[in-house]
Amino acid sequence: MTQPLRLGIAGLGTVGIGVIKIVRQKANLLASRSGRPIEITAISARDRSKDRGVNLADYAWEDDPVKLAQRDDVDVFVELMGGSTGPAKDSIEAAIAAGKDVVTANKALLAVHGQALAEAAEAEDHVIRFEAAVAGGIPVVKSLTEGLAGNDIERVVGVMNGTCNYILTRMENAGLPYDAVFEEANQLGYLEADPTLDVGGIDAGHKLALLASIAYGTKVNFDGVHLEGIQRVTIEDIEQAADMGFRVKLLGVAQMTGRGLVQRMTPCLVPASSPFGQLQNATNMVMIEGDNVGQIVLRGAGAGEGPTASAVMGDVIDIARGTRVSTFGQPASSLRDVKSAAVSSPAAYYLRLALEDKPGALAKIATILGESGISIDRMRQYGHDNTSAPVIIVTHKTDRQSLDNALAGFQNIDVLTTEPVAIRIETL
Repeated sequence: MTQPLRLGIAGLGTVGIGVIKIVRQKANLLASRSGRPIEITAISARDRSKDRGVNLADYAWEDDPVKLAQRDDVDVFVELMGGSTGPAKDSIEAAIAAGKDVVTANKALLAVHGQALAEAAEAEDHVIRFEAAVAGGIPVVKSLTEGLAGNDIERVVGVMNGTCNYILTRMENAGLPYDAVFEEANQLGYLEADPTLDVGGIDAGHKLALLASIAYGTKVNFDGVHLEGIQRVTIEDIEQAADMGFRVKLLGVAQMTGRGLVQRMTPCLVPASSPFGQLQNATNMVMIEGDNVGQIVLRGAGAGEGPTASAVMGDVIDIARGTRVSTFGQPASSLRDVKSAAVSSPAAYYLRLALEDKPGALAKIATILGESGISIDRMRQYGHDNTSAPVIIVTHKTDRQSLDNALAGFQNIDVLTTEPVAIRIETL
């Protein structure tokens, strides 16, 4: 009889319980598709007494996930605890040292320590699989490492944080300000314990760094990701964008240029009629452009018990089948260092400025834009009160350096009542 593939699961939150349910409910399907039974032998979590809605009595319990990773009756260590250091890192290192393959959903850990972990695993002829770490149930890692392996990747673009997309679409659909929707998302349990991981773009930046590594054969460089969160996006920005035929999205872009690797995770205006513009609520989307395949778009649930557990099981089944793929699509030892580059492609920008209500204020702004080589496509003023004159400016295409020069120049003329907001308009 074919030997079963034995799993040890560390972390029994939403995703861990989802994996247990799939293994139990779909045992025959998993066995027929992988060619061998898949079973869970041992588990670990912080609180043994917590009621998780499933019977866990059939599995051996380890309080220490490192001990779980070292058990002789575990073939694959499934790490679903999270965190870039501590027990997650320690237990994966222990699993590799003990001769185990690893499946993880931990994008933060891989974005920081992925190179070292991949080298350690591959040196022992073991694999680390992480489909569940990026875009939930969307098989984007497999698409890049396998299906699109015959392509030079020209660009990777994605909405990869469902919480941010929920907040932005909820603001537009309900006409609610950012603070109100943020609190709503918190009450619904959408936000991380540290909300800046979501709204600050950090979580999505981790995912972008991982995809960029696969796409371009480079070492993961999260420090090279330019991050801007959605905290400064207002309902006025949402409404003004909609009036011009755009929607605001937290958009990640990775692209190799002659100057180096561009990685940015920032709010952007995208055409409302585009696939990204039509993306609602907590859904994720990734667009990949390859020289042979052209443009493909992957869309689906970016989080949640079922979608993320589905991604975990996809990796588990590959291991059960004997499919061996390097962590980042090619041997970790062959991944190269790459220089980080700033955004190089010109784009139009949306500027929101709050000016002092006094003569000549707008003329000073226009002068600085002109001196920076930036021309104005359109401009409007709205919501004027006795102290401040809010102004929206949409520029013609310009480079980011020229825009940064203008933004710096604004600080020297003493006519702004708040910090300016600049949002790139992305054509997709």
